[in-house]
Amino acid sequence: MAEQQGQDARGQQTERGPTPAGGGLARYVAAAAVARTADGGAVVAIVLMVTTAGGPGWLAGLLGACITGPHLLGPLVAPSLDSCRDGRVLIAWACIVHGATLAAAVLLYPVAWPVTGILLVVSGLVGPLLTGGISSRLPAIAGQDRIGQRRAQGWDVATYGIGGTIGPSIVAAVSAWAGATVAALILAAATLVAAGVVRLLPYAPPAAASADIPGPFRTLRIMVSSGRLRRMLYLTVTVAFSVAALPITAVASAAMFQVQPAAAGVLTAAYGLGGLAGSAAVMLRPLRGDADRLVTRLAVLVAAALAVAALSVSFVPAVAAYAVAGLLNSYFFAATLAARSEFAPPHVRGQVFVWVGALKIAAGSAGTVAAGAVMSPEPRLPLFLVSAFILAVAAASVLDRRSAEWPEAAP
Repeated sequence: MAEQQGQDARGQQTERGPTPAGGGLARYVAAAAVARTADGGAVVAIVLMVTTAGGPGWLAGLLGACITGPHLLGPLVAPSLDSCRDGRVLIAWACIVHGATLAAAVLLYPVAWPVTGILLVVSGLVGPLLTGGISSRLPAIAGQDRIGQRRAQGWDVATYGIGGTIGPSIVAAVSAWAGATVAALILAAATLVAAGVVRLLPYAPPAAASADIPGPFRTLRIMVSSGRLRRMLYLTVTVAFSVAALPITAVASAAMFQVQPAAAGVLTAAYGLGGLAGSAAVMLRPLRGDADRLVTRLAVLVAAALAVAALSVSFVPAVAAYAVAGLLNSYFFAATLAARSEFAPPHVRGQVFVWVGALKIAAGSAGTVAAGAVMSPEPRLPLFLVSAFILAVAAASVLDRRSAEWPEAAP
């Protein structure tokens, strides 16, 4: 009951049709897509730069980790999102710092790679502001009604898909033509463009004074103590951990399907295209209903898609199963965005977005390692295990929700 009262105190969203967001949503999509394309392609550019220059594999991995690892520290810089006078300025500066340090890092690599590593760490530290930080601006842009918000969240999911797909593709194409250094410099320039577009987003005042904004770990406690946010958080982490097994399984399944190892790229591409199709479907037909229950139901559907992928005995059905898994994961992602927007207290909303993003990165990395560790002569074993894992956590979320509702049902 307390959670429902808290939602009512913030203003209940309605099920009306979309409120026109004017040019604000278009500018948001442009800024988010460009920033996330640069963020998604940066690590690929760094690894290619090192390997094509004849550097050892351990150095490529180390420098790649220098730009991805610091994303986990995003919650430490997130409080400024909720307290600063103009969040657009903060995010624009983050884009500028990301681009400037990335450009300097690749230019200095032939001279002093340790300096490159330091610069990449700085670039990675502001990376969460290009992902979850930008997403935290969306609720103020998309309008007050629920359907309009959720249609806009479909666009947001699409920008993540574009960033994760187009970014590495641009790097691969430019690297083949002009080298990985040029590819990285193009990504750096893209973040400067994103900074300019971010400054054109509609202004939204801070939700509270700086003194009233809790620190990152107090914000995490707020998330854990709120049933709706807690369920969204652990289901998000569970699904991120689980879908990270798909690329590993795709490579290992090539021999079983009697196809070339390179065909694994078809499976992962099907997953990515399915994700983009899912985001488009959310735009056309936004999710309806309570976001808390949607997150649980869609997690179960993702688990079912992973189980079908594991049960596929030939290549073509596996491609279809991977595509459906990507589509359902986009729906799930959109539901988690809705839960963050609708259930997070306004004075910590920015931190909630960044916390979830950081924990998703950690869970995805752990899932990749775990999938490789349990790989056996049966390459589909990781998918069976993670499917069961999601179902178990989804069942726990149902019990969690019911335990919160039981006191309300008592006379």
